[in-house]
Amino acid sequence: MRIVLVLLIILHGLIHLMGFAKAFQFGEMAQFTKEISRPMGILWILAALLFLVTAIAFFLRKDWWPILGIIMVVLSQGLIFNTWADAKYGTIANAIILVAAIIGQSNLTFENSFKEDVAAAMSVVAPTPEILNEKDLEPLPDCVQNYLRYVGAVGKPKVYNMKIVFTGEMRDKGKDWFHFTSEQYNFMDSPTRLFFMKAKIMGLPTNGYHKYTNETASMRIKLLSLFSVVDLSEPELYPTETVTFFNDLCLFAPAALIDDRIKWETLDALSAKATFNNRGTTISAILYFNEKGQLINFVSKDRYSVSEMKAFPFSTPASNYQEVNGYKLPNYGEAIWHYPDGDFVYGKFRVTDVVYNVLSP
Repeated sequence: MRIVLVLLIILHGLIHLMGFAKAFQFGEMAQFTKEISRPMGILWILAALLFLVTAIAFFLRKDWWPILGIIMVVLSQGLIFNTWADAKYGTIANAIILVAAIIGQSNLTFENSFKEDVAAAMSVVAPTPEILNEKDLEPLPDCVQNYLRYVGAVGKPKVYNMKIVFTGEMRDKGKDWFHFTSEQYNFMDSPTRLFFMKAKIMGLPTNGYHKYTNETASMRIKLLSLFSVVDLSEPELYPTETVTFFNDLCLFAPAALIDDRIKWETLDALSAKATFNNRGTTISAILYFNEKGQLINFVSKDRYSVSEMKAFPFSTPASNYQEVNGYKLPNYGEAIWHYPDGDFVYGKFRVTDVVYNVLSP
């Protein structure tokens, strides 16, 4: 679709050269029955050049292409109105390009709200140069200590934030899988999770933004970034997103598990219960490990299914540990609801990148 739109913009732009040629009498240009003045001819070639620049900007994914596209369509449509009998069918191309530009600008506006929140969270981050050492592990159950050693967190800087990039598939109950890419930032000192997802559902671009801070939790999903499919900020969403935030720490920021807000209980040699308290909101989970020291599952009963707004057991089995920027982290994980009528896998996640202690978006 991107290539088709680029070709349409280029072709439509080149057609505008005919108006310029008519004004300056470069050939007969019988397609135009109405005379075009030379000043108007300059506007026709300007429109042609703007179309070409817009096509290049769109192809290169420049953020400013939608605004230029809208300006370009307004200019082009004005020229078409001036020679309506000869150029009226150009309105069809302009309408297609205008819709694409509006959607493009809506996508940018929606994503920019995420980027602005990330920048605001970054602005209050206080970098800590401290190194995680063996003494920091002493309050933790043995299986959690072994996990932190296995992933390579000991001897490296303590983690105060992280950026994660995922690809994967998701689905709702009774619906087909859809592919997605996502980018998220987690901040540890003042628990914050900012998760932005890009997907296509039934071929239509659909973006989602999950925002979790000390005060609120919200979930917005928009079709074409224009039409709200989900817009939630229910009270039940806060403990749900608290579980998700803590799940991220356990799987992708093990160094943050020394946090005083986490209380630990050893269950056996390969499992432990963790209780995380974020300013009065308390959730718990059981972490399961294997003999290697890998965290292989996270199970919590404190997460609400958004579709039913009821709590069900939730788990995230993880596997395929690989080296990621000096740490051994799971490359693949699933998100599973354990409903009374059976287990339902609603998400499959593959790690593209994990970066700690990010100083700028």
